[in-house]
Amino acid sequence: MKYMMFVCTDTEPDTDKAAEPDIEVWVSDNDARGRRLEGSALAPTSAAATVRVRDGRLLVSDGPFTETKEVIVGYDLLECADLDEAIEVARAHSMARAGRLELRPLADLND
Repeated sequence: MKYMMFVCTDTEPDTDKAAEPDIEVWVSDNDARGRRLEGSALAPTSAAATVRVRDGRLLVSDGPFTETKEVIVGYDLLECADLDEAIEVARAHSMARAGRLELRPLADLND
């Protein structure tokens, strides 16, 4: 099953002083196991645009749609047997402590 993992900042990171997991090790390990299909950091929100169409008119605004202190800073596309495995993959990511990770299964549009 495929999961999109949104990598987000958090206003309340973990305060544990133990060393965070090395992200390069996480990437290479999950790439080697075939669990990480793709991933990337995102450009800053200042480079974002929000696009809407209302009453036939194109509305484009700078930045993300919502005003929030937490922002999506990257993503990883995971291939895992189930949600439990995806959670175990996510818990070893450095942003599980410094930020937050949202796991969302990709919808099967053929159903």
